[in-house]
Amino acid sequence: MLNLIIFIPLLAAFAVLLGAPARKSALAAAAAGLVISLFALFSYDASKAGFQFASSTPVVPEWDLKFLLAADGLSLVMLLLTNLVTLAAVWITPLVEKRENIFYACLLFITAGAAGAFASQDLFFFYAFHELALIPTFLLIGLWGSGQRHAAAWKITIYLALGSFILLIGLVDLYNALPAGVRTFDMIKLQQLASAHVIPEASQTRPYLLLLVGFGILISLFPFHSWAPTAYASAPTPAAMLHAGVLKKFGLYGLIRLAVPLLPAGAQHWSWLLLTLLVGNVIYVGLATIAQKKLDMTLGYSSVMHMGYIFLGIAAFNLVGVTGAAVLMFAHGLSIAALFAMAGHLRKFSPSLAYETMGGLGKPMPFLGAAFGMAAFASIGLPGFANFSSEILVFFGAFKPAFTPEAGSYQLATAFALWGVVISAVYMLRAYRAIFLGGVRKDSTDWVDPIFSLRLPVILLLATLMITGFFPGGIVNLVKPSIEALLPK
Repeated sequence: MLNLIIFIPLLAAFAVLLGAPARKSALAAAAAGLVISLFALFSYDASKAGFQFASSTPVVPEWDLKFLLAADGLSLVMLLLTNLVTLAAVWITPLVEKRENIFYACLLFITAGAAGAFASQDLFFFYAFHELALIPTFLLIGLWGSGQRHAAAWKITIYLALGSFILLIGLVDLYNALPAGVRTFDMIKLQQLASAHVIPEASQTRPYLLLLVGFGILISLFPFHSWAPTAYASAPTPAAMLHAGVLKKFGLYGLIRLAVPLLPAGAQHWSWLLLTLLVGNVIYVGLATIAQKKLDMTLGYSSVMHMGYIFLGIAAFNLVGVTGAAVLMFAHGLSIAALFAMAGHLRKFSPSLAYETMGGLGKPMPFLGAAFGMAAFASIGLPGFANFSSEILVFFGAFKPAFTPEAGSYQLATAFALWGVVISAVYMLRAYRAIFLGGVRKDSTDWVDPIFSLRLPVILLLATLMITGFFPGGIVNLVKPSIEALLPK
């Protein structure tokens, strides 16, 4: 099943490039990926936990390098997120006027790369699949973006290439930190070795810092965040949905999967740095979000800000906090993808998405008004959505961290992060008021809701958010055993 989830979009991308109907092929591949990921999710034996659906193909046996796929609860949740957002992104894609086949192929390559990174349990392919997903992201912004698309494409290219390079150095340093007799690319074996504390504490600080900075740049950790808002504002809607909703989670997933279990002493040593930077994500970027006057920039900065909460859960280094971070990755991916999808529809009527060009749209666009309000409430963390339950876990976990000597620092960072809830309420409600409330515009007859078929992707994302929000036990119980196995004993 994992091979199918990866290779169906990959083969569909090549078929589209060779002349197959672009939209139909992409939709079919996205729908098939979602069905298979759901089947895998419900076939997973939670009572046994651990990695399942494993398949292995040797590549370089003398290096123990192999194409190894396997999934635990955490991987399956990320694969579900990938395929949900992919289906929604392909579905709402507007008419592509030039190079349609290349456009859809790029979307499918991003999906295949993200799915491969989440399913791969070999360090080489874990890294390689992510790189596969980055290249089409640059092309989508540079060729089909809006506004200052070329500047945004170069900026994201420079930042993410730098982040990938530092990450590669960190992975090599991690590999070399292992004792000579047990060095392996196999991430399942690495997880087993982690419980034996095979890496000396003195050798953990440098590789952890490299992984934190490398993954951090890819995630938009403050102060390496400035590429994200401009890139999302300039990107075509499906690209913004896929990168903000899915691909950005690769770095967070990597920290949980690699840095947390293998380098616990390094995590403790650099905990002060991560706490300082994540407060920058929440407070500094949050205040910058309030100052934005365009919807796309507001959503871009909002996405960066919410990464601070997930970093806080990871930094807590305990079962409650890291589980909350993993669930929040899923919830944030759905909510930000839904918001970018609706912003893409509004862009048809107001290309700049400036608040001053909108207002009173709740009457001519009742569906969009209701759906945007629900997505905004989810982003704020209103009870009833998955964002709320996951943020609660993050805050409780961070208030009682694993590193008790530094508990005061964690509690201070948590107090700052709680102010982020207020900040996010200010900018999301301000955006809603500016767009949908107030006097009806004179040209409001030109503004119409999306047709019924284009409402379904937004409904799919919001319904998933509400189901996992009202019944969070399902996703928490799926992720929890994986996190428990990753955390140092």
